[in-house]
Formats: sequence, C-alpha cells, structure tokens
Amino acid sequence: MKHRIIVLGAGYTGAAAAGRLARRLHRDDVAITLVNADPDFVERVRLHQLAVGRELRPRPLDAMLAGTGVELRTARVTGVDADRRTVAVTDTAGDVRELEYDTLVYALGSGWNDQGVPGAAEYACEIASRPGALRLRERLAGLSAGQPVVVVGGGLTGLEAATEIAEARPDLAVSLATEGGLGDRLSDKGRAHLRKVFDGLGITVHEHTAVTAVEADRVTTADGEAIPAAVTVWTTGFAVHPVARATALETTATGQIVVDTTMRSVSHPDVYAVGDAAMATGPGGKPLRMSCASGTPTAWQAADAIAARLTGGKLPKIPIRYFNQCISLGRREGLIQYVTADDRATGAALTGRLAAVYKELVCKGAAWGVANPTLGLPVRRRRVAREAARTGPALRTSA
Repeated sequence: MKHRIIVLGAGYTGAAAAGRLARRLHRDDVAITLVNADPDFVERVRLHQLAVGRELRPRPLDAMLAGTGVELRTARVTGVDADRRTVAVTDTAGDVRELEYDTLVYALGSGWNDQGVPGAAEYACEIASRPGALRLRERLAGLSAGQPVVVVGGGLTGLEAATEIAEARPDLAVSLATEGGLGDRLSDKGRAHLRKVFDGLGITVHEHTAVTAVEADRVTTADGEAIPAAVTVWTTGFAVHPVARATALETTATGQIVVDTTMRSVSHPDVYAVGDAAMATGPGGKPLRMSCASGTPTAWQAADAIAARLTGGKLPKIPIRYFNQCISLGRREGLIQYVTADDRATGAALTGRLAAVYKELVCKGAAWGVANPTLGLPVRRRRVAREAARTGPALRTSA
C-alpha cells in the first residue's frame, strides 16, 4: 500500500515541496498528488511586470513536473478535515471530490489584504494574484496621459509596483502612500538609492500617510487629505488562504498554521504547512515574514523532514535565515539590501544596474528551483519503512 502524500497549492513552496519529495522517496512506496486551481505555475514575484503589459513565459505545471512521478490535479481546495485526513476539492468540471491522505502539505499561500479599509475591496487593484495583475493591466492600459495612479503601501511589493508602473508609463502621475518613511527598513545607502530612483522616475511620495478610505477617483488619508487616483494599487500586506482557519488545525488569529521547526503542525502531526500558510519562527524566535525568501526554505525543510520520518533518516536541522532583500526598481534599476539572519538591514547594499541583474537572476533561479527542487544535485530515492507506509507519516510518537 503506497503512502499517500497530498500537497495543496503549487506556488513556489508547494511545487518545490512536491518535487523534492518525489526526488527523496521511492516511487513504489509513495503516491504524491499536487492540487492546484490553475494548470500553470505563476511567477508571483513578477506580477508587477505582468501588470504593466510585459508578457511572462508560460510555465505549465505538467511540463515542469514531467518525469517526477508527481500527479497534478487541477482543482480548487474547498475544505480540509484534519481529523479524518481528507481534502475536499472542486474540479474544473464543477464536481466535488474527497481525497484521502496519509501526509498533507498545506501550501495554499496568501492573497492581498485590504485591511478592512472602506472601499479598498471595491475600488483598489491588487497584484498578489495573476487575475489581479491582469485586471490592473487592463485598468492601466485605459488611462490617458497625466492621470494619477496611487500605490498604497511602502513594503517591497509597493516599491516594486510604483517603480515598474512609473518606468513603463512615464506619462502617468504615479505616487506612493506609505504609513512610514520611504524605505525606512533599509540601510542609509539603500534609502538614498531608493529616493534617487523615485526622484528620477518622477514618483511623488506621501510619507507617514495612512490611507483610511478608497473611492473610484481618490484615496482619503487619516488627516482628511484627498489624493486623486484614477487607479489605486493596494499593497499593504497579505492575508492567508481561509481554509486552514475552518479546520481543527491549530492556527494563529490570522489563520496561519502553527508549526514546529520541521514545519509540522503542532496539533496534527500528519500535516505540514509551508510558506505564507505557516507560522514558523526564524533566528531569535522571530516569525518568518511572508516572502519567497522564507517560503522556499520552509518547503525544503518540510519535504526533508517528511522523507526522514518515513525512511528512518535524520531530521533536517538547518536553521532558516535571511541573507538579503531583493528589490526590482523597474527593469534597469534594483536594490539588494543585505540583512542579518533575523532580517535586519546591515550597512551593505548593492544598487543600480548590477542589482537589477542580480534580482533577475534570483527570479529565474526561483522558477528553476521549482522544476529542480534538489538544486540539480544527485539524489537517492529512499524506501519508506514498512510500518510508516501502513500507519501514515503521522509516526505520531516520533520526534
């Protein structure tokens, strides 16, 4: 009887986890199913490029997973019963099915977060999903010269969106509204370069400005100021997929699944959560931020831990840490901010064209890593222990 592993979500983390498991475990012993609502892999880190009209390379998941032994099931996840170990899905024909698992890897990720601000859901555009980026693309294409675009949110996504739009459409009046200072988590060198790029692109910055309402043609700030906006782009953070919160899994108030250092649920040992869906901690006990930088390592950690528990191997003990923050500032400029293990900016930063090339290589490497989850290194597919195959990875009494 094969050990049934189901991976929910085929973003960077889910696809990487599925592929890594397939390359760690013998095909005669496991059946790995990857469930995703879309048949294609979406390069989320490039969605700001898609939004301004640039075409992205098609990446069909079946082609990326060819030869791995992973079964791709195109369906939308509607529920998880963690006690019965089942997943409810709705396929492309609208049929509802129930899938049984022995081990579940939950990688449904996150979407945009309107923060409950009045009008944001109705009038603002988001770039946390491919449909959202395409809607923004259509809205931008319909704007005439001089019309205002306001990007709300001064995090990395907001910085990338504002610069990408301003570079692609220099005829528009692009501005950024941020609750803090521009690049206030960067080093002095990083902030100076960011301001130089923003000034060069003609982007107006509204610092220490909280947006409290969004309308069709403006945003309103906490001090009552109305900033004209033919299009508002909302980038104030992410909200996790809602399925986990409706389960018996232990989650945080925001719906993230609480996991240990191997990405295993603290309440249900046959469930692992990776990427944005997991409440995992890094150096100093600080929660890992929602990002590709922490998501992919959590996928590797979970896959290696599952393989180790099923085969009797050693559990991974490599700590997840940060090295840098990679920010594209249009196609010709970039900023690589080097950080400490717990994600605090150091004085070192790479800027300019070289930084843009660096970021492009990171984006290409992230997509390559999905199709090559063991980084191209030789692997040995290990056999699953007979007891584990019969009872499930729960190995409920193991470490």
